[in-house]
Amino acid sequence: MLYAIAALLLFQLIGELTVHFLALPIPGALVGMLLMFAVLMLRRKVPGPLHDVSMTLLRNMMLLFIPVIAGVIVHSERVAAEWLPFILACVAGTAATLAVTALTLRWMMRRMAPAATGHAGTSADTGDTP
Repeated sequence: MLYAIAALLLFQLIGELTVHFLALPIPGALVGMLLMFAVLMLRRKVPGPLHDVSMTLLRNMMLLFIPVIAGVIVHSERVAAEWLPFILACVAGTAATLAVTALTLRWMMRRMAPAATGHAGTSADTGDTP
């Protein structure tokens, strides 16, 4: 478990250093997460301890939002002064997330449909139906 936490922190550090040295306009944690995703795709599996630590973090995700919420409260005057871009970003981000999720779901359902149809056709051909 300690190695899994160290791996998460190491990839975040690599992402932060990459962003710093290349002067990229994106968060270092995002770069680190993409690098870890690439490594896991090459390995074709997620190590058990990394899965366990990740699931624990996901179950307690609301605790990770506390600093963000506190930041919004601290900077409430700025949010009040720039409320229109803030609201537009929230609405556009939500719409984009919904659209990508819907397209991904449709793609996955089309991909799974031939497997389900092929299985049904096989059982009908063999006469194994109850």
